[in-house]
Amino acid sequence: MARKQKANWMRYACVIGFLLLMFPHVASADVIRLKSGQTIQGEVLKEVDGTLYVDLGVDVVRVPKDDVLSREKGDDAKPVAVGNVRKQNIYSTATLPGDTVKNLANKLGEGVVLVQNPNGLGSGFIIDRQGHVVTNYHVVEKETQIAVILYEKQDDGSFRRERIKDVKIVALNPFFDLALLQIPKEEGREFEPVHLSEDADYREGDAVFAIGNPLGLERSVSQGIVSTRNRNFEGLVYIQTTAQINPGNSGGPLFNARGEVIGVTNMKLAFGEGLGFAIPVTYLKNFLDEYQAFAFDRNNPNAGYRYLEAPRRRDSAPVPRPSPGERSATKD
Repeated sequence: MARKQKANWMRYACVIGFLLLMFPHVASADVIRLKSGQTIQGEVLKEVDGTLYVDLGVDVVRVPKDDVLSREKGDDAKPVAVGNVRKQNIYSTATLPGDTVKNLANKLGEGVVLVQNPNGLGSGFIIDRQGHVVTNYHVVEKETQIAVILYEKQDDGSFRRERIKDVKIVALNPFFDLALLQIPKEEGREFEPVHLSEDADYREGDAVFAIGNPLGLERSVSQGIVSTRNRNFEGLVYIQTTAQINPGNSGGPLFNARGEVIGVTNMKLAFGEGLGFAIPVTYLKNFLDEYQAFAFDRNNPNAGYRYLEAPRRRDSAPVPRPSPGERSATKD
């Protein structure tokens, strides 16, 4: 089934490419931009069961609506800001063109870091040019001496490894298992951030990949699909993915096929393969938008929370009244 579906997609892509070359301009046609980065121009004949039937002049192609990024009339179509970065507080979002995992991993390599503490390691990713880094709370839990390893891309395509100490803890949220760090800025050093997905538009079956440091194996890339977009654990939802997640991946980014961060990898099911989970980008944006509410204070580490006990149920038996003497000795 997977082979047949892949063959259909290859035929579909070839037909689109050929027809776009042969008929680059179709008057008064619909302009359909796909999440993969391709553009189709033709008349939409009908929409049935979530599928667009597009007349390209010499053939009709079927386009799943879930793969459509935007749709406009040809005469009024405005360019979609593909690749245009939108700054949002201390992070940015972008709608990027699709690419291969090989190219994206090479392009995004400088934005993923290794996070170290005296007792272990994890992963993280840079979200702005000021050196803010996202990772998991449990990667830095109960630690204050944090270091990161940066990977600077060289002219020959390799990456130079550099360890930076005295990384600042900016904010912590144990409930979402998220932490915000900041690498000390040095003159001459440039940070290459990655961008968050504009929308949580991932669906079951979408291709994803993770970059991280499983078991200390630096810059490892694992590829898979979204198994379930909203798996529930203890009142929170997670992205379930077949991309391999192991200890050391925690805090690293989960990318879609366009190289946008859609989640933060944070756990897997023990004794299971292909059962990894990531914190959705929706939770991550909420944490970053309100990070000052979760500000870390090393002088006040007792920043936990507790719940009040529910009132006990009253028994049906009458409650004995206190004697006058007891009543006078009781204070509210």
